[in-house]
Amino acid sequence: MAEVKRVERPLSPHLQIYRPQLTSITSILTRITGNGLIVGTLLAVWWLLSAAISPEYFALANGVATSWFGDLVFTLSAWAVWYHYLAGLRHLYYDAGKGLDIPTAEKLGWACIIGSVVLTVITIILV
Repeated sequence: MAEVKRVERPLSPHLQIYRPQLTSITSILTRITGNGLIVGTLLAVWWLLSAAISPEYFALANGVATSWFGDLVFTLSAWAVWYHYLAGLRHLYYDAGKGLDIPTAEKLGWACIIGSVVLTVITIILV
């Protein structure tokens, strides 16, 4: 049987020099916020369904929904809604063939991040 000679090869260069870009981070955040909204939706649906089951079960669900955990989930959900909305508008702008150059894409990325935080704060103040 022939003996196989193994060649020592270096890791791919991109693993050593890659730096995450704002456009890739905002794309990943769009996917995370879209999936993360499920948690807030499940908590809200559980709260609504518990009201139909019994007063005791509603007291439990209401206790969770109005606790620090519920506040955190609903605040992050509000941010996720705003971020996902603004990222969707940015994507529509890209689909029109505009804003695809790197400086504009980075400005739009920052606009999504900062805008979602500002809109979340406004939402919390108003609600």
